[in-house]
Amino acid sequence: MAAVKKGSKLQPLGERVVVERDESEEKTAGGILLPDTAKDKPARGKIVSVGNGRLLDNGTRSALQVKVGDRVIFSSYAGETFKVDDCELLLMREDDILAILEG
Repeated sequence: MAAVKKGSKLQPLGERVVVERDESEEKTAGGILLPDTAKDKPARGKIVSVGNGRLLDNGTRSALQVKVGDRVIFSSYAGETFKVDDCELLLMREDDILAILEG
């Protein structure tokens, strides 16, 4: 389960995962400060909680390919954004994740 500030717990269902999105860049490569309205939301982040897997036809669950702590890249419009105790998170399906960043 994802530990969120003030002791809240968040457990996604099925093949869903909770991701904490990386922070937007404050400056361009040339050193220009960006206002909040000009910042792109990064399509990468860290897995903070995972569900228990997709329910298969035979009644078992398939294991997820990602785990808590993995750094991932996901599609730009993936998931639903929500706040828990002033922490902005994304809830998405594992299928929305494109890659795991290693190293």
